[in-house]
Amino acid sequence: MSEDDTIRDILTDARTIAVVGWSPKPDRASHGVAAFLARRGYRVIPVNPGQAGQEALGATVRASLAEVVEKDGPVDMVDVFRRSEEAGAVVDEAIAIGAKAVWLQLGVTDDAAMARARAAGLRAVQNRCPAIEIPRLGL
Repeated sequence: MSEDDTIRDILTDARTIAVVGWSPKPDRASHGVAAFLARRGYRVIPVNPGQAGQEALGATVRASLAEVVEKDGPVDMVDVFRRSEEAGAVVDEAIAIGAKAVWLQLGVTDDAAMARARAAGLRAVQNRCPAIEIPRLGL
C-alpha cells in the first residue's frame, strides 16, 4: 500500500480525531488544523492539559487521550502536534487507548514510534498535515 493510499484510508475512515497539543491561540497551526478538520465534518476533540475543561470546536478540551476515551468514546485518529522527542509517548498512549491511526504533523518524526504503532495494528503517518493532504488528494 502506498503512503497516499494509507493517508486516503485514514482520512476517509476517521470520524473522531483527538488533536494532541491543540492550542487556543488562533495563530497556531494546531488551532487552524483542528478548525479545518471540524469544518470538514470530523468530530475533533482537543487535547491540552493546560486548557482542559474549556470548550473548543464544539467539544470539551481534554487533559489526555485516556480522558478522551473515558468521556467521549473511541478515537479513530490521534493527530500529534508535539515535538519529535515527545511524539513517541503520545503514540504509545494512542496504542494504549486503541486508536485506529496516529498522525504526526509536519516536522514531527519518530521512526521507532511509527514502527510500534504499525506493529500494534495502527495506521501511521508522519511529517504530513491533513489540512494539506485532504485537498491534495481531493477528499
